[in-house]
Amino acid sequence: MAGNTFGKLFRVTTAGVSHGPGYLCIIDGCPAGLDLSVEDLLPDLARRKPGQSKLTTQRDEADLPEIWSGIFEGKTDGTPIGISFRNGDQRSGDYGDIKDKYRPGHADYTFDAKYGFRDYRGGGRTSARETVCRVAAGAVAKKLLARENIRVLGYVKQVGSVIADIPDPTAVTLEQVEASPTRCPISATAAEMESLIDAVRMDRDSIGGACELVAVGVPPGLGEPVFDKLKADLGKALLSLPAVLGFEYGAGFAVASMRGSENNDLFSPNPIHTDTNRHGGMLGGISSGMPIVCRVAIKPTSSIPRSQKTVTRSGEPTDILVRGRHDPCLLPRFVPMGEAMMALVLIDHLLRSRSSKLK
Repeated sequence: MAGNTFGKLFRVTTAGVSHGPGYLCIIDGCPAGLDLSVEDLLPDLARRKPGQSKLTTQRDEADLPEIWSGIFEGKTDGTPIGISFRNGDQRSGDYGDIKDKYRPGHADYTFDAKYGFRDYRGGGRTSARETVCRVAAGAVAKKLLARENIRVLGYVKQVGSVIADIPDPTAVTLEQVEASPTRCPISATAAEMESLIDAVRMDRDSIGGACELVAVGVPPGLGEPVFDKLKADLGKALLSLPAVLGFEYGAGFAVASMRGSENNDLFSPNPIHTDTNRHGGMLGGISSGMPIVCRVAIKPTSSIPRSQKTVTRSGEPTDILVRGRHDPCLLPRFVPMGEAMMALVLIDHLLRSRSSKLK
């Protein structure tokens, strides 16, 4: 199966399925000499793992990584970093009665159309559980970026019709984000979001929303001018995550109603910068030195405990009731996933930029 590796110089490959023995992650291209241990991976993995609160799936996975290679005497040695995760709380029996039915909103039908068969246990390869590998790799990328004073932070901006007013995305802190199980940094709005998610859960339904991601300290000059634009790679990275249906950066779709005089960010000197940031930190697909700000729209969880119409693999009409344990809202656990993919893009382009000109 192609398409399991992401990046050009800093490359991440994942393998595994939701109800198999576990997952494997290989990071290739990490420079030697970085202090790295399991403990460096745990904070973001804890933010991603299931069972954090009543707002998330109650699947009980420790998500404890085992580093098999790439580290010697506490430092990266320049060889591929191998990380494994063991699955411990699979309930494959929850899916036995739907193995020949297509779940609405899932990739069951399209996976069958592509390969002619599928692992029906929790989505198999298409399960969001695969993101445990991405978050681990993202933690390594974040540590490398921190050496260059680059910080990546995400938060929940919207759940359903509840939207957080965040005038300055660069002022949000990790402490503010982690103060609520919703991961919305505005406490009053977070409380509204939590009430909405709980009401939706009690109604045996799910709800979508939006996550905003911010990178500060990114130097100007990252990205390529044509096919590997920084914005294009960020879009691909974030759209590769499960449940993402939309991506925008800077002013995003609001530019559709603007004039050029309204949209242009004017330059000022000493040091060169723009007075506003409607371009979201990227011009011509190359970083401008301003904060990179983007947003992704996350659909409601497709697996809901309600009877729905569907068809069997042979095309016969039927009904389906999806059992198992699922998030009523994907946003709280999505935040570290989005941060990881943004960090992977930035570290890859940072390494690539070092060969773009002579010093």
